[in-house]
Amino acid sequence: MDILVSSLAAGLLIGMVLALVALGLTIIFGVMDIVNFAHGEFLMVGMYTGLLTAQSLRIDPLLTLPFAAIVGFVLGVICYVGFVKFLLRGPMVAQLLGTFGLMLFLRNLALLIFGSEDRALHHGLLVGKSFDIGMGVIIPATKLAAAGLSVAAFWAVWILMNRTKIGKALTATALNSQGARYMGIPTERMNALAWGIGGASVTIAGALIVNFWSVNPFIGLLFTMIAFAIVALGGFGSVPGAFFAGLVVGIITEIPGIWDFFTYTFNIRWMANVPMTSFKYMWVYLAYFIIMVVRPRGLFGWKR
Repeated sequence: MDILVSSLAAGLLIGMVLALVALGLTIIFGVMDIVNFAHGEFLMVGMYTGLLTAQSLRIDPLLTLPFAAIVGFVLGVICYVGFVKFLLRGPMVAQLLGTFGLMLFLRNLALLIFGSEDRALHHGLLVGKSFDIGMGVIIPATKLAAAGLSVAAFWAVWILMNRTKIGKALTATALNSQGARYMGIPTERMNALAWGIGGASVTIAGALIVNFWSVNPFIGLLFTMIAFAIVALGGFGSVPGAFFAGLVVGIITEIPGIWDFFTYTFNIRWMANVPMTSFKYMWVYLAYFIIMVVRPRGLFGWKR
């Protein structure tokens, strides 16, 4: 039973962080109807920002979140103003290929600057520490802090989107950009702001993830696919959907632990011979495929 409880707890914790990763993708699509294939590379930038800031300033990694947010916001705005807004004049295929090109540019730029080797944090107030909450469940302190701060960041973005004038302007732009423009809302600024908020949220997630995950220039591809699966499950453009779908996908990533629980509980020998850990992310991609076939609108529906 302790294996099952540990797996579920780990899945919920990483799911909260993954929800924050997917939040930026949801906001950008919700406002502009454009899919950002470079989303994972934004997360990679956040991971490098957290890593290098902590090492150069000799501060705790968790204190690097404001730096990561600023870098992500500026990067998002620059990408929109200098590149994406011109893609919007073309067909959808140009927008898809354009953000795909942005992904390749950011990945190879990181490869040029940092090289291909993995880098990881080895110092920090919570690095290497854990909490024993009973029932044989031991939770790494870094993952617990990352989950809590992810929920706080997610809640802050939700408040911004639903309780402020700027958020209402963003919502109006998402629902009908032409009508919002007639009502005096600067839709170009709203689009840039959406990219800024989306970039900031995912780079914050990156700065949290680097506390317990090594970073390299190719890490973005993994999280891009996971983010797509979360957004597809929750519903494109749905902020609450991104949160709950993140928890579901987080639990899916812990299927190897759940598999081990049933293997040893019921003493099923053939299950013990299956290298389930090697297929860890296959289940996420399988869930993504099934969702798109069975319920393409997601759990919370498509953006109205």
